[in-house]
Amino acid sequence: MLLRCKHWCRWLVRPDYRYQCQESKRLASLPRYQPTVTEFMGRPLEIVDAASFLYMHQEVFEQQIYRFHSARQRPYIIDAGANIGLSVLYFKNLYPNSGIVAFEPDEEVFSFLQRNIERSGYKDVELICRAVWSSETNLSFMNEGADGGRIAQANDPRDKIVQTARLRNYIDRPVDLLKIDIEGAETEVLMDCADLLGNIDNIFVEYHSFADIPQTLHDITGILARAGFRLHIHPPHTSPQPFVRRNVHLGMDMQLNIFAFRS
Repeated sequence: MLLRCKHWCRWLVRPDYRYQCQESKRLASLPRYQPTVTEFMGRPLEIVDAASFLYMHQEVFEQQIYRFHSARQRPYIIDAGANIGLSVLYFKNLYPNSGIVAFEPDEEVFSFLQRNIERSGYKDVELICRAVWSSETNLSFMNEGADGGRIAQANDPRDKIVQTARLRNYIDRPVDLLKIDIEGAETEVLMDCADLLGNIDNIFVEYHSFADIPQTLHDITGILARAGFRLHIHPPHTSPQPFVRRNVHLGMDMQLNIFAFRS
């Protein structure tokens, strides 16, 4: 659901309020998966899908769900599932001296990410066109076209083959924030990294529950708890009467935002 213009068009850096609202309405009216360009933080931003952009912007820049504190002058941030780069731009705006490693496996989306970050002029951002996984290999990938691309599940179409990167190879040092939004691969990855999670101060995990696959939420919360984290869990979407009817989107009957942090 779209928010009122006065709340969700602030990201347009233009002095003309009327123009800002008009641009917000333009984006909301575009059909799904139609690339476009808008103004963001004083420069052009390339978008693969306006609907997903508006939703991501609300979470990342309006609600600031990734906001965290760091005592280090150069925080180290890992962004697994960077999409077109909104989260990277947020992190660099929050901590300009931070070092960021950002993963995005979809080659087309990655090209948007790469151009958006290069246009921003930010330094110390390493962009990697690979899927985060528990080993370095090649896997089938379902291309959703916006922010829902994923390593293919059992019933997914196999649109392409992508290379993977083993996340544990990047967390062998202190990490200020690990963001994991990898559309269903999160349990596999966290299980492989469990013994190294003590290096991390804050972890964000978007948990994806697929309707036809056993749930693994208990595995994730157990791994994080044993690593010494305290958890907050937020449901971005809900099924009001799950005993009777569960809403299913892209094969998923539930998503949860898991915030893991040190007490």
